[in-house]
Amino acid sequence: MIQSIPLKKLISSPRNVRKTNDVLADLQLRADIAARGLLQNLVVRKATRGKFEVEAGGRRLAALQALVEEGTLPKNHEVTCLVIEGEESEVREASLAENFQRLAMNPADEAQAFAAIVEAGASTEDVARRFGLTVRFVEGRLRLAGLAPCVFEALAEGAITLDMAKAYGAISDIDRQAHVYAELQDAWYQVTPDTIRRMVLDATVRGSDPRAVLVGREAYLAAGGRIERELFDDEASESWIDVALLEDLAQKAMDDAAKSVAEEHGLAWVRPTLGNYVSHDLVEGLNRLPCEPAPLSEQEARELSDLEADYDRTAAILEDEDSDESEIAKAEEELVSIDRAMRDLHDRPPVLADELKSEAGAFLVLSRNGEPAMVPQFYTDAEVIDTDDGAVEPVDAGAVTKRKSGALSQRLLDELAMQRRDILAIHLANDPALALDFMVFTLADADGHDWRAKKASTLVGSVASGPVAGFEAKDAPASAALAEFAASLDESWRAGETDVERFERFRALSDEARSAWLGHVVSRTLVASLACEGDRSAPLHEILGSLLEIETAHWWRPTAANFFDRVAKARTLEALDAAGGPELVSRYAGSKKAELASAAERIFSGNFIGEADVKTRAGAWVPEIMCFGSPEEPVEDETAAPVEDETANEIAEQAA
Repeated sequence: MIQSIPLKKLISSPRNVRKTNDVLADLQLRADIAARGLLQNLVVRKATRGKFEVEAGGRRLAALQALVEEGTLPKNHEVTCLVIEGEESEVREASLAENFQRLAMNPADEAQAFAAIVEAGASTEDVARRFGLTVRFVEGRLRLAGLAPCVFEALAEGAITLDMAKAYGAISDIDRQAHVYAELQDAWYQVTPDTIRRMVLDATVRGSDPRAVLVGREAYLAAGGRIERELFDDEASESWIDVALLEDLAQKAMDDAAKSVAEEHGLAWVRPTLGNYVSHDLVEGLNRLPCEPAPLSEQEARELSDLEADYDRTAAILEDEDSDESEIAKAEEELVSIDRAMRDLHDRPPVLADELKSEAGAFLVLSRNGEPAMVPQFYTDAEVIDTDDGAVEPVDAGAVTKRKSGALSQRLLDELAMQRRDILAIHLANDPALALDFMVFTLADADGHDWRAKKASTLVGSVASGPVAGFEAKDAPASAALAEFAASLDESWRAGETDVERFERFRALSDEARSAWLGHVVSRTLVASLACEGDRSAPLHEILGSLLEIETAHWWRPTAANFFDRVAKARTLEALDAAGGPELVSRYAGSKKAELASAAERIFSGNFIGEADVKTRAGAWVPEIMCFGSPEEPVEDETAAPVEDETANEIAEQAA
């Protein structure tokens, strides 16, 4: 029931779930109410002595009371309220829902709204005063409204952060903003606001830049490039203005150099990059081929033998207690020189076997002196298997279906890997027999193997840290179950004052208690992994998950916060298609990204009205990289690169 109630009869409810406030936000709310009045009714419940307790709207109540105290509102001011009845638990739930369901405006929406108000004749000072904001804040939002359309759209869709958008706004040239935005779409390195700010402000390139050295001054000028010189500039310090042209010429030069290098070394492919090193993203999905250093010649072998003898002789001087200080100082200098010479002989470029060259490739980087340089490490696109004689052979790419991490952000991949790790951990923690087998095998298998091989567990007793510092999925069932499991452990043995006493107390625990500790210490060593290729891959986890028959959907559900807000719109539509087909896709294809993410969260949580079979499929769906299974079984490549916007539009049109 809606009712007008005098402000003096309204009191704050002790059941209001909001216990902390933001002083600045409260001032903004007060200014907003003073300018436009109360736009949202208070939710109240009848109390004693004619009073009403405000169950939802405590901040608005405090703002109204402050406005009365300062004289902006009269003491007899009446407030429109929604009067509710019910049990205390229902009232508290209403307070929680009112606060929890509130969604902050997207900065892009704020920018457009402020711009519209200013266009209607208001000044930035007027806008700031009406909304209780600083003039600087309003000016910042207005600058966002003036961004290049592609950048503003990316901000509105959540593809870039507010800090990134501000970095684009460091320059008013929207053409430059759009150019830099386009350049960074294919960036293989981590793009930060500082990176963007440098690129938009750096509209020119020095003549000493590696790209300029590679292309050459004459070629750049012949292609229409422009150069500016100050009075004391030389060819190294002069400014090359047409950066986009230079980038294009440099890329073409690297492409030509890559073809020549591939032919020279007999490789299947050589991929160029304008960077000066090969990033992890470039090699994702590739298999590294084993290479042995080039063999020493007879003369080099003799030199190495002589150096080793000199090293032993010189080291003996340092070990001799009777050596004087001058001899020791001279010996230390000689050891440095000998060690450097020995490293030069040992650090030899790897040699690839001739039979592997037809499937092998490498990367060409641009060195700091502007010269293309092939990185002496070889890869293959094909699956690689070990043969009986210890050699390796590439497998036909069509024979094995691989799961790839696709175009998800690295942060999202890391968070998903850590949550999937918790799912595996809680299952392993509850199967001590398997945990024991895993522990013994891992410790035994670590002996005599390549130390560079990827490990599936730390297995030294310490907790494996995740790739995202400070991240905890506290509301995830697996993480909560892990915490509950740890809290149930018998820690009475810790009362021992010495390690001997603690060990004796630990051995006195029951078999069940010690088994629980076994599962705990093994499970907490698991590293974060995903069912994909690359840095997050741990094939042994797939075997463990298969043996434990883990159903990921029972332990993890995709939400807007942990998945749908973080992926492309097309990927969310693919998930909806998997759950409900074209009909379900057609309902949401026209939605904005935020609305689509919210709807997807509701659908995949089962909290929606729909056909039984659609709800069943939605309740069982998880991204393929979150599943567990045998790595040898072919699986549908659900996590390959997401469909582009054009393809997503076609899906929507077909479904309409």
